[in-house]
Amino acid sequence: MEVEQKLRVAVAAAVQLPNVSDMEFESSLMELRELAKTLGFKVVHTFVQKRNSFDTTGYLGVGKRQEIRAFVHGEPIFDEAGDEVLSLAEANLPEIEAILVDHEISPSQARNLEIEAGCEVMDRTMVILEIFHRNARSRAAKAQVEIARLGYMAPRLREAAKLAGSQGRQRSGVGGRGAGESHTELDKRKIRDRIAELQLEILAMEAERKTQRARRQERQSQAAVALVGYTNAGKSTLMRALTGSEVLVANKLFATLDTTVRALYPDSVPRVLVSDTVGFIKNLPHGLVASFKSTLDEALDASLLLHVIDASDPGFERQLEVTDKVLEEIGADVVPRLRIFNKIDHVGDAAAQAECAANLRAMYPDCVVMSARQPDDVAALRLQIIAFFQRDHVEAELFLPWSAQQLRKDIFTSCEVLDERADEAGAFFTVRGDSAAIEALRDRLAGPSALTEA
Repeated sequence: MEVEQKLRVAVAAAVQLPNVSDMEFESSLMELRELAKTLGFKVVHTFVQKRNSFDTTGYLGVGKRQEIRAFVHGEPIFDEAGDEVLSLAEANLPEIEAILVDHEISPSQARNLEIEAGCEVMDRTMVILEIFHRNARSRAAKAQVEIARLGYMAPRLREAAKLAGSQGRQRSGVGGRGAGESHTELDKRKIRDRIAELQLEILAMEAERKTQRARRQERQSQAAVALVGYTNAGKSTLMRALTGSEVLVANKLFATLDTTVRALYPDSVPRVLVSDTVGFIKNLPHGLVASFKSTLDEALDASLLLHVIDASDPGFERQLEVTDKVLEEIGADVVPRLRIFNKIDHVGDAAAQAECAANLRAMYPDCVVMSARQPDDVAALRLQIIAFFQRDHVEAELFLPWSAQQLRKDIFTSCEVLDERADEAGAFFTVRGDSAAIEALRDRLAGPSALTEA
């Protein structure tokens, strides 16, 4: 009963344009409902309308807007035959708190729809911004979210003032501007100033991150892998499985906003760092793509991208297109990529899973089909990742005199030791590793025969 009282109820509304297929339209609506779930709403009804274009006044046509108003006010909904379909009373639901629109609409469209329906209106962009605002944790993510929200709100201030009954009262000017600057104009100026301030903070944070990354690379040569892909494809679950770390795993869109970096576990040679990134989504507002570019920096710095795709989603091809497009926008499309079809265990029974896996491998010959919850699948992927970074490794023999045994740890850290033997002068190691790392060891190890190619 407690859960019922806390439930937030919303309805969804969408216009299907002629160039949008039924499958694409329903997939977008399903995504909106998942976004609503992440935001804490339960969508109890969806109002759809086929039109050649959006209504310039209120997004939906007049008749559909009246239908929404009736439903929001507790009146029953009827189908074309005149039969009652649904009412709030019959469904035993609290009042509708919001209308979620599956497009970005203009401030005037949102205002008119809000007035006519008597309910708050949140378009797709506003829903995503609110989710980002709630989930951001780091200083950088919070600043980026605030910039995107301010940029979204600035053109909507005038409409908000109208909705609140503001008469555009004037206040006296300050600092030589003179009289006549309205509340809205002052608010817009404050927003511009705040955005400029936040952008300077982000530039400073980016410079700091680059310095930290350079220092880390100087201290130790490390291979880098970045998990990319559609939000809710299971990236965080895979991250936890590969690194043995506790990272947030939630069945919600955009559960992860801040980049998380962990080492591949068990440790490998070379040591591989794995990073998770913010998930992609169709129609992600352009301002957010730009604002969140820094959260994808790990993808740009990585030597290998693990492109995670939900194998159980019938619209996975659309997910592929969205991710490919965003990676191209940030210049990460040139980074080597491994396609990983995750959640194969969500595809029916064993026979259905086998058939799905065979079809995926036929379409994408170099892909990996797996479940991040199956240890054997994770172990096989780990070996494939290590093999990628060892593909150019060479074998060599290192000689370490007894007088320099303090460097023994460096050999095991930098290389894979295949064999070890000793005589009265010291120890001989047959190793496999990166040629540059082996060259660096040669400079550090003592003895005239410290290194000879095997």
